[in-house]
Parts: sequence; structure tokens; C-alpha cells
Amino acid sequence: MALIAAAIATPALATDYTHSTPGAGGYDVVAYFMDGKAMRGSGYHVADYNGVTYAFTSEEHKKLFVANPTKYLPAYGGYCAYGVSVAKKFVADPEVWKIVDGTLYLNLDKGIQVKWEKDIPGNIKKAEKNWSAIKDKAPGDL
Repeated sequence: MALIAAAIATPALATDYTHSTPGAGGYDVVAYFMDGKAMRGSGYHVADYNGVTYAFTSEEHKKLFVANPTKYLPAYGGYCAYGVSVAKKFVADPEVWKIVDGTLYLNLDKGIQVKWEKDIPGNIKKAEKNWSAIKDKAPGDL
């Protein structure tokens, strides 16, 4: 009887957790561009893009994102820009960010952001080169 109960209960367990971690740590990626600040999104305004769920502060921001998601997505899948420049994938802090030439870059923390800002063009160039080699690797494998 316990086996039957376990078999019945198993399908109820969520095995697809693709959408369980929100993109940009739940911050509204449109707000960086429209409001000039990091703002936590709301579960009332969400949109999925390439298997990632993004949350927004308003329906307007959601609509802007849906119309042109690549305009608002953070570089390097939202990983730390400086980390990618040194061929690593560090989880970024959505409160530590900068828009450069229309692209949103997130960083690990304020100390790393200071390092990254010492040579933004050089770090972006290194990160662009590294990203193609590491984008499909797990952070722990780097």
C-alpha cells in the first residue's frame, strides 16, 4: 500500500524547476533602463523568456519586456560581468549594476564592481571572449 501511495504522490512533486528561480534575482530588468534604479519585481507581473521567469514592477514594464526582451536582459545570463571576464560564473547582486552602451551588466558586489569599473571596455572584451566558452558550463565546473 505504501508503494502505491508513493507512486501516486510522485507525479505531484515538481521535477521541472526551470521557472522556480526568477531571472535577475526577481528584479525588474526594465526598471534599470526606465527608472534608473534596481527595483524588485512583483509576482503579479511576470513573463517567461527562454525558460527563465522575469518579474516586473508594473504591467507596462512587462509589456515593454515582452515586446523586446533582448533589449533588457542582463549580459552573460545575469552572471557577474567581472566574473565572466575572468572565466567564472559568480551569482550577481541585482543591486550592483551598470548600463554600458545599452547593455545591463550585473556584478557580484560593490567591491567587484569597483574592480570591473577600472577597465570596463577591457573587462567587457575579455568577458565577451570567455562567455562563448563558459556559457553552457555549470558555475561549479569553472
